[in-house]
Amino acid sequence: MKMSKLRASVIALFGMAALLAPQAQAETQAWPQRPVKFLVPFGPGAGVDIGARLLADRLTARWGKAVVIENRPGADGLVAIQAFLAANDDHTLLASPSGSFTVHPFQYEKLPYTPADLVPLARISNTILGVGVPESMKISTLAEFVTRARAEPGKFNAAVVPGITEFTFDYFVKTAGLNLQKVPYRDIVQAATDVGEGRLQIYMASYAILQPQAQAGRIKTLAVNGRQRAPILPDIPTAIEAGFPSLEVEGLVGLFGPRSMPNELREKIGADVKAVAADPEIAAKLASTAQVVNPGGPAEFAAAVEEQRAKIANIAQALGIKPKQQ
Repeated sequence: MKMSKLRASVIALFGMAALLAPQAQAETQAWPQRPVKFLVPFGPGAGVDIGARLLADRLTARWGKAVVIENRPGADGLVAIQAFLAANDDHTLLASPSGSFTVHPFQYEKLPYTPADLVPLARISNTILGVGVPESMKISTLAEFVTRARAEPGKFNAAVVPGITEFTFDYFVKTAGLNLQKVPYRDIVQAATDVGEGRLQIYMASYAILQPQAQAGRIKTLAVNGRQRAPILPDIPTAIEAGFPSLEVEGLVGLFGPRSMPNELREKIGADVKAVAADPEIAAKLASTAQVVNPGGPAEFAAAVEEQRAKIANIAQALGIKPKQQ
């Protein structure tokens, strides 16, 4: 008797799933029903902001509904994340580098969210990160810099963009056996000028920040931090090629949705982003902001984010980083 009731319950569950599946599919096909909002954790003009706006224009045409950008900078990305979570809406998405928040569990003892709250939907691009030194130092390679820094411990100043970039740079300093004086900045973009004028001896940031000083001949870019050479910088080696794999880091940028979002809708958004990102004009415009188009669906993006999280965890353990109380 009990077995019969169990069998009936199972059949009922499968029957319900069969009834709900077409409904979920229909809702996905009808999405979006209203304007879609992309929350960006940076101000207007940042590389991620520019990329989000390029996609928004194409997706507006594809979806038949407006895609609007809302800039929510501040608090290491927490302002944008909290606004995203408060919306709790499949029409409000987060457009962000994963490195803005994959470091949060190692930075803060208590967070207003859990990693599972941010579901990868679509990878958009990779931000090109670079390591720059003053041209006046007459250094040609990263190995030359390391040799000089070891010979003059404590005499070289360094600056680095906060977040995953800083974690990676600190790991490089430790593994290379360097003693550098890190200079804090309220606006890290200003550090590029100080490198160009020789007040800083090394700086790790997005190449978009380094680019004006590099093009003016005041900064020498010694390496890029991705796994492959940047198409717009074919003559600059990767950190791995330069002999310092500890500096390798992927600047992943993409869209994230709420965990309540159905799988069918995640796949749809991922496929649509990949389709519009194939436009050569987008690749050219992103390249001008030191980004490389690297579209991927939910599974590809999720795997890349998890790989990044694992790497950060290893770095945090090696550096003995303790989360701070907010």
